[in-house]
Amino acid sequence: MTIRHLTTTALAGVFGLVAGVAQAADDVTLQLQWVTQAQFAGYYVALDKGFYTDEDLNVTIKPGGPDIAPPQVLAGGGADVMLNWMPSALAAREKGLPVVNIAQPFTTSGLMLTCWKDTGITGPEDFKGRTIGVWFFGNEYPFLSWMSQEGISTDGGADGITVLKQGFNVDPLLQRQADCISTMTYNEYLQVLEAGVDADELITFKYEDEGVATLEDGMYVLEDNLNDPAFADKMVRFVRASMKGWKYAEEHPDEAADIVLDNDATGAQSEAHQKAMMGEVAKLTAGSNGALDEAAYQRTVDTLLAGGSDPVISKTPEGAWTHVITDKALN
Repeated sequence: MTIRHLTTTALAGVFGLVAGVAQAADDVTLQLQWVTQAQFAGYYVALDKGFYTDEDLNVTIKPGGPDIAPPQVLAGGGADVMLNWMPSALAAREKGLPVVNIAQPFTTSGLMLTCWKDTGITGPEDFKGRTIGVWFFGNEYPFLSWMSQEGISTDGGADGITVLKQGFNVDPLLQRQADCISTMTYNEYLQVLEAGVDADELITFKYEDEGVATLEDGMYVLEDNLNDPAFADKMVRFVRASMKGWKYAEEHPDEAADIVLDNDATGAQSEAHQKAMMGEVAKLTAGSNGALDEAAYQRTVDTLLAGGSDPVISKTPEGAWTHVITDKALN
């Protein structure tokens, strides 16, 4: 055997080894529900701190936006896993998209209505005859279900609510176009205060306090993909690393906010707002190990079914969640 042949063979072996190393990390694409912000800090922290790399994962995080529907992205193969509010996910499942919740980092809801106190509104019974801003694109389901349970029409009139299709800002409240608007404890409510409104001028109604809270920001994948052992194994590692990121974010909120800002290509987020947001988001993930709480799931389903003649979902879902991934990730 010639030296040249030995060298060629040796090089081939080296290149094969390098290629093997390059291919070792498994690709995972995550579709966020909204733009880059502290709401998703756990995933950016896991990316920045190398938690995904430690699990042999090459993770790509795709920001969302007003024109991006995560279920559509997932259905089209644009992501392996999406973040979605459970009402939206269960509605999509009933319509034929077989999404499954594999993990639930958020244990409580941050959704609420924020109203001007000088309107005289003191409770849901005072919503009649009012204009209320509501987000759509799948975010309207909790509100519509709540109003249905209250027996309040959303078709306008003196005995109903005029629903204002709210953009993702707080202008309708500030400009007095609406008596109340949809806000999150960690974002839009803070924006109202940052605009110079005093908290004493407002009255808020948290969905949690009203008993109609539904689960938010769960991780969802397509059901068929879970039948692939290799995909399921990727999700176990992804969930484990993501929850490590969330716990780190809770313990180091300012650092987590800075990591989010570093990953925001738009440069539109302020440092003060993101740090305040992270503090509020940490309250919603506190105590979570990522496993879906069955009681919280059932509460969500019951809320969505209690929609009178037009419920968000018409029947109890089957196979809409699994503990298989979190059981392996946590052990």
